[in-house]
Amino acid sequence: MSSLNAIVPMACVTAAAIAAMVAEAFRDPGERMPIAGLGLVGLVGAAIATVLLWNHNTSSFGLVVADDFGLFVTGILIVVGLLSLAISGPTIDRERLPAGEYYALMLFATAGMMLMATASDLLVIFLALEVLSLAVYVLTGIRRESPAATEAAFKYFLLGAFSSAFFLYGIAFSYGLTGSTRLDSIRGLTASQAPAPMQLLAVGLVLVGFAFKVSAVPFHMWTPDAYEGAPPAVAGFMSTGVKAAAFAAFVRVFLSAFEPLRGQWSDVLWLIAAATMIVGTVVGVAQSNVKRMLAYSSIAHGGYLLIALLSANDVGKGAVLFYLLTYAITNIGAFGVVALLDNASRPNDRVADYAGLWNDHAALAALMTVFLLSLGGFPPMAGFIAKWYVFSAAVKAGYSGLAIIGVLTSVISVFFYLRIVVMMYMTPGNTPAQFPAVPKIAGAALVVSAILIFYLGLLPTRVLDWAAASISAF
Repeated sequence: MSSLNAIVPMACVTAAAIAAMVAEAFRDPGERMPIAGLGLVGLVGAAIATVLLWNHNTSSFGLVVADDFGLFVTGILIVVGLLSLAISGPTIDRERLPAGEYYALMLFATAGMMLMATASDLLVIFLALEVLSLAVYVLTGIRRESPAATEAAFKYFLLGAFSSAFFLYGIAFSYGLTGSTRLDSIRGLTASQAPAPMQLLAVGLVLVGFAFKVSAVPFHMWTPDAYEGAPPAVAGFMSTGVKAAAFAAFVRVFLSAFEPLRGQWSDVLWLIAAATMIVGTVVGVAQSNVKRMLAYSSIAHGGYLLIALLSANDVGKGAVLFYLLTYAITNIGAFGVVALLDNASRPNDRVADYAGLWNDHAALAALMTVFLLSLGGFPPMAGFIAKWYVFSAAVKAGYSGLAIIGVLTSVISVFFYLRIVVMMYMTPGNTPAQFPAVPKIAGAALVVSAILIFYLGLLPTRVLDWAAASISAF
């Protein structure tokens, strides 16, 4: 039975997803059933299993490795799952969505993300990618009567299918050259051979697949439409969970299997990181819709994460995990505020809709300010520490030019974050407030997110040490 230990966290989440499906099937129409509680049980069980597996480096079937790196990302995904469950209730009630279907899809997606973060085989990474992708496609278009949601889901699915094809072709070429899809075997065989054009083609195709999932330029086209069309709670889940899982696999593949070819792919990744930061920031400035603005913000933050991955020194490796954690907590908090301000007659998702929010919902305005300032990198928020370590890693690794681009784009991004803050505090509302009441569970989740942001900003040392130790094997 010890060979199954590594898959226990994702097994807990999968069991909760199946239980949610069964509960929905047996629920009478109109009956209220605490299906979200099943997800809570599954995620708490996964958290307990993650803590117990820490420092044991167990593996299952030779394909899933519960090392500290994978467990750290699993912990991030558990936090994302818990916060997503907490902020989803108002959306489900308001939109009259099928709760069992919604929670089951979210939990299946989380299980796929966990598998992607811990897989040590390219084919298993691909299968995990498809599990999480299919669930997120459906969640994006779960408001079936909404043309915008249907369009967003279709665009996401169509472009996702293309990226999956590229990724699978890369796996096929890699297998043809090395005779294996295991990451450790690929690294050993690649290191013993001189770089060949077919190897570079394999790396390039796999890079395209990952770049799509992390919303890197020029594979970012789906992001603003998908985030705008999806329910805000789903958009928050997508922007954090999918990115965390994709970056975990990105790091595992490129800093392990393809590390011997680093001299060939590093220049390409430099250009992608620079373009991602610039496009995400510049286009984000022009947005008047908060969800689209957060989408371009997510693109820019993907560029900062690519800097940490490219640096790959002691500071950069730890910065990847720390940045993923702080970004996940911050961004899901921002989307949580958007979700709570939404109501049946008015989405309240434009920048102008936040005018006078301080007078109508002082607590939500304060929380949104914390999240936006953290995204902008203001001290003493966690976002400042995360960016500091990313840029420090870039300078230490000799990528000073990339660090300068990162600092400049971060400064420019402050404009669209502060624009919302100015709207909330300094601009009177043009129409009477139409904001719904804040549910206690969702409000508590946002407060916890804000507390974690301050904790990670003021006392980051312990978490940074865990992150650095977790990824030291690469």
